[in-house]
Amino acid sequence: MDTDTVRSPAADDSAGRRREQRGWYFYDWACSVYSTSVLTVFLGPYLTSVAEAAADADGFVHPLGVPVRAGSFFAYAVSLSVVVAVLAMPLVGAAADRTGRKKPLLAAAAYTGAAATAGMFFLDGDRYLLGGLLLVVANAAQSVAMMLYNSYLPQIAPPEERDAVSSRGWAFGYAAGALVLVANLVLYTGHESFGLSEGMAVRICLASAGLWWGAFALIPLRRLRDRRTPAREAALPGFRQLAATVRDMRRHPLTLAFLLAYLIYNDGIQTVISQASVYGSKELGLGQSTLIVAVLLVQVLAVAGALLLGRCARRYGAKRTILGSLVAWTLTLAAGYFLPAGAPGWFFVLAAGIGLVLGGSQALSRSLFSHLVPPGKEAEYFSAYEISDRGLSWLGPLLFGLTYQLTGSYRDAIVSLVGFFVLGFVLLARVPVRRAITDAGNPVPQRI
Repeated sequence: MDTDTVRSPAADDSAGRRREQRGWYFYDWACSVYSTSVLTVFLGPYLTSVAEAAADADGFVHPLGVPVRAGSFFAYAVSLSVVVAVLAMPLVGAAADRTGRKKPLLAAAAYTGAAATAGMFFLDGDRYLLGGLLLVVANAAQSVAMMLYNSYLPQIAPPEERDAVSSRGWAFGYAAGALVLVANLVLYTGHESFGLSEGMAVRICLASAGLWWGAFALIPLRRLRDRRTPAREAALPGFRQLAATVRDMRRHPLTLAFLLAYLIYNDGIQTVISQASVYGSKELGLGQSTLIVAVLLVQVLAVAGALLLGRCARRYGAKRTILGSLVAWTLTLAAGYFLPAGAPGWFFVLAAGIGLVLGGSQALSRSLFSHLVPPGKEAEYFSAYEISDRGLSWLGPLLFGLTYQLTGSYRDAIVSLVGFFVLGFVLLARVPVRRAITDAGNPVPQRI
C-alpha cells in the first residue's frame, strides 16, 4: 500500500491533521486569484471589448454562425463552461472515490486551469473566440478542481471543526485575492509609467493569475493525503458509477433538498460575482480602476465576513446564519438596481455589503453540506455539490444575458437575480438539517 495512504480520518493524530488543514487552506489561496482577478474584475469587461471590436455594424458577433450581441458573449461563455463542468465532475468524482487517488486528479485539473488562464496573455485584437475557449477551459477545470478540494473537508476536519476550517479556507482565498488585486491596481493604473498599453496591462494581470494558481497549488499537493476506502474499491466505472451515485442520492432526499436550495441561491451569488464588473463598467460608466478598488474592498471585507459569520454559526448555527446572509443578499442586490451612474461612492457601499456576506454564505454552505455526505462517498457527493455550486449556475448568467439582450438594460439584468435569493431562502428554511445529518449516518454537532 502507498505510504501516503491512511485507513481512516480517525487514525490521523492532531498535529498531522492541523498540518493537512493548513495545506488545504492554500488551495483556496492559489485558485481564488482566478475567481477574483480574472472572472470578477478583468475578463468580463476586457472580453466584452474584444467581442465588440469583432462585432458587425449591428453590434453582433457570430460564433459558429450564431448571432450573439457582443455584450452578452461573456455571459454565454460562462454558461457554456458550466455545462462542460457538469459533464466532467461526476465522472472525476466517481473515479476519485473508486481509486482513492484524489491528488493526481486535483493536480491535473488545477494545472489545466492555470495553463488556460496564463494563455489569456495572448487575448488581444478581435480574438474573442480564443478568449471564449480559454474561459471555458479554465472555468470548467476550476470547477472540477474545487469539487476534489471540497471533498477533502469531511476527511481532514471532525464535525465540530468544519465550520471554522471551511471559513478559514475562504478567508485565505479572499486574502490572496486582495493581495494580488493590490498588485493589479498598481500595474493597471500606472501602466503608462511601466511603458505598457492598457490592454497589455490587463493581459499581464490575467496571465499572472494563472502563474499564481500553478505556483501555490504545489503546497496543498504536497500536504494533502490520499485516502483509500476498501469498501469502495469495487465501485463501478464511468457513467455506470454516476448512475449508481444518483440512485444512492435518492435514498437521502433531505440531502437533495439542501442541494436544491443551494443550487438556487448560489446561482444568484455566482452570477453577481461574474457579472458585477460588467454592470459597473457598462451600466454605471465606472472606470477599470474604480472596479478594481471596489473588488479589492469586497476581498478585504470578505475575509472579515467569513470569519465573522463563522463565529455567528458557532452561536446560532450554520443554517440560521446562512438564512440571515440570504436576506442581506436580497436587500443588497435590490439596492444595486437604484445605483446612480457615475457615482463610485455608492458602488463602494454596495461592494461593502456584498463583501460582508459573500465569504460566510459560501463557507458555511460548504461545511453544512459536509455533514450531509455519507461516509466514504465524499468526492461523489461533492461532485453533486459542485454541480449545484457551478454546474447549474449557467441559469443565472443565461438569465442575465437574455435579459440584457431583450431589454438592452443591465439594470433590468441585475434585478432579475433577486428571485434566486428569495426562492433559495424559502427552500433552505424547509430543510430539517439535524434529521438530514442523522439520515446520512453522521453524528449531529451540538450547534448546527
